[in-house]
Amino acid sequence: MSTALNSPLNSPLREIVLDTETTGLDPEKGDRVIEIGCVELINHLPTGRVFHEYINPEREIDAAAIAVHGIKNEFLKNKPIFVQIASSFMEFIQGATLVIHNAEFDIKFLNAELSRIGSPPLKLKDAIDTVHIARRKFPGAPANLNALCRRFDIDLSGRELHGALLDAQLLADVYLELLGGRQHGLGFSVDSDSGRASALSQVNMTIETSRKPYRPPREFAIPVEESESHSQMLKKLKGNLWD
Repeated sequence: MSTALNSPLNSPLREIVLDTETTGLDPEKGDRVIEIGCVELINHLPTGRVFHEYINPEREIDAAAIAVHGIKNEFLKNKPIFVQIASSFMEFIQGATLVIHNAEFDIKFLNAELSRIGSPPLKLKDAIDTVHIARRKFPGAPANLNALCRRFDIDLSGRELHGALLDAQLLADVYLELLGGRQHGLGFSVDSDSGRASALSQVNMTIETSRKPYRPPREFAIPVEESESHSQMLKKLKGNLWD
């Protein structure tokens, strides 16, 4: 990893938007990760760097899961197993804040894989969950990725099925919109130790702004004497705009 990313001072805010696809819904019942997609953001904007791997889960994929992502056992049988891609994956996300849609689901699966190979777990509390942001910013509205893409007019034409890298790319666009749009974060530099705190602060500012109650405009009556005085003054003006 480059020195710039590990510089303790004046380094840019680095985030990794992450998504996974799995064999099913519950790692405690033996379900496994079969695809990881990551998109790197610097100061909330995509850099073009990505991490993408298909993974042999060493077990059958549930039919219900195949209906969602379309990935079949035959396609994965010659792909690497998780331990073979773990070091490159962990190197890619090292030092970055993870941005995940429904973070608990993906981190639970990734931690199950990391546990199998004796690696330390990822910390859920250190991730930014875009589902939570969307639900707080748009209470009562759908918070799934498709709904948010439609809300922000993000092109969904390529998303006939779920895919980890495609979904991470879409989520990167959604995350930027949730933070306030394309102008957000341009040209900012932050201390690397406070990067996540800065991101969360900006997220919370966006949420709190959206939650401010509506207050109708207040009307202030003009005293009669002031109104008459104003009218007398206007009569003395030639060609005034108010007439």
